[in-house]
Amino acid sequence: MDTRRILVIGRSGQLAQALAEIETQHANVICLGRPDADLTQPDTLKAAIDRIEPHVVINAAAYTSVDGAESEPGAAKLLNVEGPKTLAEACALKDLPLIHISTDCVFDGRLDRPYRETDACNPLGVYGRTKLDGENAVLETHKQSLVVRVSWIFSRFAGNFVKKMLTLAHENRELRVVNDQLGCPTHAEDLANGLVTMGTAIAAPSFAKWGIYHLAGSGETDRASQARAIFQHSASLGGPTAKIAGIATADYPTPAQRPLNARLCSEKAAATFGTGLPHWRERLRSCVEELVRDGTRP
Repeated sequence: MDTRRILVIGRSGQLAQALAEIETQHANVICLGRPDADLTQPDTLKAAIDRIEPHVVINAAAYTSVDGAESEPGAAKLLNVEGPKTLAEACALKDLPLIHISTDCVFDGRLDRPYRETDACNPLGVYGRTKLDGENAVLETHKQSLVVRVSWIFSRFAGNFVKKMLTLAHENRELRVVNDQLGCPTHAEDLANGLVTMGTAIAAPSFAKWGIYHLAGSGETDRASQARAIFQHSASLGGPTAKIAGIATADYPTPAQRPLNARLCSEKAAATFGTGLPHWRERLRSCVEELVRDGTRP
């Protein structure tokens, strides 16, 4: 198989950093962020595509602060809706397949099972609404597009739940963590590998299964249980630990409302691309070990 050039829009987020470290004989991954590829500057996107001449583009850039979006709806719309639409237009002009990353926050979390791609969306906040609008903008603008919804990403990169827990434990003996939010924790490196597999597949001229896919780690848990697993590993490594007090989301108010059920069913992606991701527990220990070794400070 020929090596495929995959252009990733984004450089500083944990997914983009994980994609930058991908080593495969089938793909050459190039990550570009601001100012070289800026979702708010259309000319930079076109210039990056012209310079790299990729076979596939992955958009890993976004406004990702769920709470921040409540007070900055304009900024969230610019990066999550208008920017992706502009990128889709640039890809359409070159007949370039596009993978656009979305989120479990497009759902309201009221189902009693993992969400499938065909389930109705009903975002609870500005972040989720802009991500849903971005999905629609991409799919309506460029037929050769995949929207890939992801969930609860963790890694040694950037900011995430695992890193936050270990950091807080340096100064707190007990932490209050919600125990009624369910999700599928996803290791960023596993997600990156899955996206590259999808990218190489859609680069083939014969590919025709465009649309929405879910891609999340196997297994599910709640936030408090995930935190306890984090500290179990950390304690065994001589790292920071804290006692977890499980609380209801209603007792931990935040600017943005989050879905209590963020679980994603990834069967469609596994059947189409063979991208079944490992169980989150298999990756948690190595992630905690890396963070403990590095000091876990942001």
